[in-house]
Amino acid sequence: MRVVVLGVGNILMSDEGVGVYAVTELDKLYALPDWVEVIDGGTSGMDCLDRIADADLLLIADSMRSPGKQPGDITRIADEEINAWFKTRISPHQVGLSDVLAACVFQGIAPKKVVLVGVQPASFDTAMELTPKVAAVLPQVIERLVAELVDFGVTVHAKAAA
Repeated sequence: MRVVVLGVGNILMSDEGVGVYAVTELDKLYALPDWVEVIDGGTSGMDCLDRIADADLLLIADSMRSPGKQPGDITRIADEEINAWFKTRISPHQVGLSDVLAACVFQGIAPKKVVLVGVQPASFDTAMELTPKVAAVLPQVIERLVAELVDFGVTVHAKAAA
């Protein structure tokens, strides 16, 4: 089995970087099996293609603007819902990620299951920290990532405090 946890976003644009912060903390706090790869995808787009190809599960953490949501609201979408979301929602890096997923499908190497845990941003202003509302839910985002992994059959253990 192969699982990829991908955090995407631009940490120079405040809440745009929430996915990167989430996977960084996940990797710091939890021990995962060798067959689970945690990737800080930043805004790299096609550079991630080979790393997500043929994954049994691609778990994405990202900022996600959704109508009617408040800053800090967390949304989970999966599989076909993700394709629909990419058609109507745009963020600075989204085109790259949607292109990567489309390229995987085109080449017949698409991940078998794709889940996105998204956080409604408060700001995309230039800043190297999350806004207070989004920072406050970061532990919940990490818990949701862990829950998705456990639901998929991954054994997850908290690392000992340093």
